[in-house]
Amino acid sequence: MASTFSNIIPQNNLRLPDALTVRQGSGPFIGRIIIQGDRIARSVGIHLRLRTDFDGLLEFSQKEAAAGRWYPVIGQFNPEDSDVSPENAFWIAGENDDGEIVTATAARIYDWEDTNLAEQAVAVFYGRDEGQPCTMTPEATGVARRITGIVHSAGAAWVRPDYRGRELSQLMQRMAKAYTLSRWPLDWAVGFVPRALADNGTAAGYGAKHFGYSFYFPELRWPELVLIYTTADEAYDDFGAFLEEELSDPATRKFAPAFGSSLTHEVTRVSPVDVRQGSSSRS
Repeated sequence: MASTFSNIIPQNNLRLPDALTVRQGSGPFIGRIIIQGDRIARSVGIHLRLRTDFDGLLEFSQKEAAAGRWYPVIGQFNPEDSDVSPENAFWIAGENDDGEIVTATAARIYDWEDTNLAEQAVAVFYGRDEGQPCTMTPEATGVARRITGIVHSAGAAWVRPDYRGRELSQLMQRMAKAYTLSRWPLDWAVGFVPRALADNGTAAGYGAKHFGYSFYFPELRWPELVLIYTTADEAYDDFGAFLEEELSDPATRKFAPAFGSSLTHEVTRVSPVDVRQGSSSRS
């Protein structure tokens, strides 16, 4: 099941801070990490754009796949295979000064109040559950049954080869989660990664707090996948650590050698009280 939500849908292809209107979650906190992340990206010539045109994402991924630099997006982000729309999903494009997309990530928001990830895993990957093969270990099944409510499902994470090695994915994943928290009463943020990325620490760098081993999709390029999952409260805790440890001294960051001391863009359309809505008590 994938519901649409009554929320503000921004104009396609705005600057990420300009697209931000916080109606859920902690407005000051969300505004801070979006502004800081956007400034850091701009300091190295990357401009973050909030996009809702999934035909555009599909076309771009197909072009990059043809060039051998990416893979076509999975079903949940493919408008030919699913009901993905601006009401229930978005993607963030990072463009260089020449207007070329050099990094991207996407998120689909699901309303699983009456279901769970164990029942919906096939639809996540294929767009629609038509009996495609999927098996889970007992551990993975137990975890997936706990993933209910309002769920941010991450995917379509990509960095162009000449921009890799600069930890851009760590920044992009947090920008996407922060934007989700501004619009939806989030319970969980989840994603799937190849086993190697879970084992070598790469997935932990995205802010993932928990891992569910393993899911098997024999028709996919990576037949064994690991679920990474985080509660809304844990996402806020991760934002705080990322701001303090990773963004406070940008001269040490691969993606951000320097930035000035004053904010050049202020988010004013934020919640007046620093409260966290849509958090989960589930562990």
